[in-house]
Amino acid sequence: MVISFKGWMSRMLFLLLFAALLVIASGGYRWLLEVVSPVSPYHKPKGEALKVLQQEPASPEGGNTADRLRWFYWYGE
Repeated sequence: MVISFKGWMSRMLFLLLFAALLVIASGGYRWLLEVVSPVSPYHKPKGEALKVLQQEPASPEGGNTADRLRWFYWYGE
């Protein structure tokens, strides 16, 4: 059995090049996510912006069965 040094060197070069490109691609993807994504989506807005939170209305305590069923399908509670 003949082991070719040139063949093994080409395989090693391929693996090294593949690993280097994989590290560059994953680092680039991580950098792109940092650039595109907002810093914190839950921070208080600055300037004239308003953060609006929708509070769930009170449940119909004294409603009939149809109202309670409609409430359940509408709000999932």
